[in-house]
Amino acid sequence: MATALFGSFLSAMATVLGVVPILFVRRLSELWKDVLVAFTAGIMVSASTFGLMPQAIKESGIIALTLGLITGVLLLDLIENNIPHIDVENKPGFTNMDSKALLVLIALFIHNIPEGLSTGFSYASEQASLGPMVAIAIGAQNMPEGLILAVFLLNSQATRRKALIMAALTGLMEMVSAVIGYFTASYVQNVVGYGLAFAAGAMLFIAYKELIPESHGHGYERPSTYSFIFGLLVMVYITQVYA
Repeated sequence: MATALFGSFLSAMATVLGVVPILFVRRLSELWKDVLVAFTAGIMVSASTFGLMPQAIKESGIIALTLGLITGVLLLDLIENNIPHIDVENKPGFTNMDSKALLVLIALFIHNIPEGLSTGFSYASEQASLGPMVAIAIGAQNMPEGLILAVFLLNSQATRRKALIMAALTGLMEMVSAVIGYFTASYVQNVVGYGLAFAAGAMLFIAYKELIPESHGHGYERPSTYSFIFGLLVMVYITQVYA
């Protein structure tokens, strides 16, 4: 339990790490943003394909993989359809910081629930390497998420200190849901395989629906593609280290 809590804490606090560049520079180039987002997508696709899905089949079979993966995709699709997105770059003139910041915080709180569940399910698996691997994958996705949140808040006239605090608060829900996922998988029989498949579906949805299109939207498709492949390979090597 202690390892699961520590792993989910590190994964959640990666959102805060994403805010750190804003402490020194107010704006990153489109090239660097696209490369970082594509790298994150590669990590998530690799963790889902080579870690979570094979272990879900091993734990509970192909039917559990199918049902769990589809559930993860549908839940993320529901969240994406019902929570408004804030386009930071195209709306730089926000001045009503309190109401807009509240909207973003609510969105991130809800969005972090399936991510935390994914981490918790993975730490409850019999394969010890899955927990750290998923925590790294989710943490990598949280860093650009924290960056986007910080840019939005600074454009809304918030202080850098406030941006850090709000990023830390969004990680709280991820930690809580990770604990729930861990205990559910630990004490409810045969749920681990479904949980791992759910985690795979959630991460694949994020990668294909959000991260990959975002990394190809500003004319840097080629470096983003190489970055995606590099991220995929990095997670493969991490998997071998923990194997």
